[in-house]
Amino acid sequence: MARDYYGILGVEQGAGPDEIKRAYRRLARELHPDVNPDPAAQEQFREVSTAYEVLTDPEKRRIVDLGGDPLDNGRGGGGGAGGGDPFSAFGFGDIMDAFFGGAGGGRGRGPRSRVQPGADALIRMQLTLEECATGVQRELTVDTAVLCSECSGNGCAPGTSPQTCDICDGRGEIQSVQRSFLGQVVTSRPCPTCRGLGEVIPEPCRQCAGDGRVRSRRNVGVRIPAGVADGMRVRLAGQGEVGAGGGPAGDLYVEVEEVPHEVFRRDGADLHVTLPLPMTAAALGATLPLPMLDGALEDLDIEPGTQAGAMRTLRGKGMPRLRSTGRVDGYGDLIVHIDVTVPTKLDKEQTELLRQLAKLRGEEQPDLAVGARNGHGLFSRLRDSFGGR
Repeated sequence: MARDYYGILGVEQGAGPDEIKRAYRRLARELHPDVNPDPAAQEQFREVSTAYEVLTDPEKRRIVDLGGDPLDNGRGGGGGAGGGDPFSAFGFGDIMDAFFGGAGGGRGRGPRSRVQPGADALIRMQLTLEECATGVQRELTVDTAVLCSECSGNGCAPGTSPQTCDICDGRGEIQSVQRSFLGQVVTSRPCPTCRGLGEVIPEPCRQCAGDGRVRSRRNVGVRIPAGVADGMRVRLAGQGEVGAGGGPAGDLYVEVEEVPHEVFRRDGADLHVTLPLPMTAAALGATLPLPMLDGALEDLDIEPGTQAGAMRTLRGKGMPRLRSTGRVDGYGDLIVHIDVTVPTKLDKEQTELLRQLAKLRGEEQPDLAVGARNGHGLFSRLRDSFGGR
């Protein structure tokens, strides 16, 4: 008796190719030996594979519809594809279809496009601290790939056009068939003649040699906003490298390199400056005109008795705070560090005056107990630290 191939797959006799394939995929996912090691499942998988092979072959299916068995060779139906290797009845692509629902190794991916997006480009720009504070607008000279003016990006000499590759017939890949324990395995690789494009250029453009782009120097305007810092980048959309085949250009990034300042040190939006202050001004106090980053003068009040290492903060006198939108959102502070300087060279009159001052203050011989905390001088504190020894 002829086998019921439709029943094996669980479909009606009038089922279409898509329905037969869906039924096969469902059963293969359940019965494949890699998924179900049960010997009974392997035998059932053999039957399912055979039924699928028969019903997807128009001539064999015609014999089944007439009531015959296309695999009956006089040995009770045990021969043919159904009685041998369960994998030999179908291609490796059908296994991929069953498990992943897509094209298997025997189905090509098609040629890739000749037109490719371009890469981004990077250029560095040195700015002074003053320029970072105010922002600048400059013209930059960049060297990037631009669209070929001779062929407008298609890579062909004038009057010619790309031709379909004779080796891969425009598929962009060539296939090879190998036999393995899985049966026939079809593998694909990019066509070496057209490099996977599916077409060749018989007469390349003389200016770009078929690439669709050439190197060129050009000027690009860029505006650097106020408040930028070292390492920040400004993006110029579409000003980078033009892609192969005349593809869209990438972006151009301008990276800021901040030149260290001779006076001011930057910490984010804050500025720091060290002010050398004579000991007389520190003792007596003074009001000093302090130059700002923009050249303006700001009065700095020094209180009498100011000590070395003291700090004064001028609010809002630092760098602009740059928001992500490119707008300025307030300003940082200017922190002034006081460095009291002691003269290293004194003339006779100055020396005498200082001696008189020391005598008036009782400091001819420094007393280490002066300024002691809680009535304890330096030596007392040292003694206490060693347990009174």
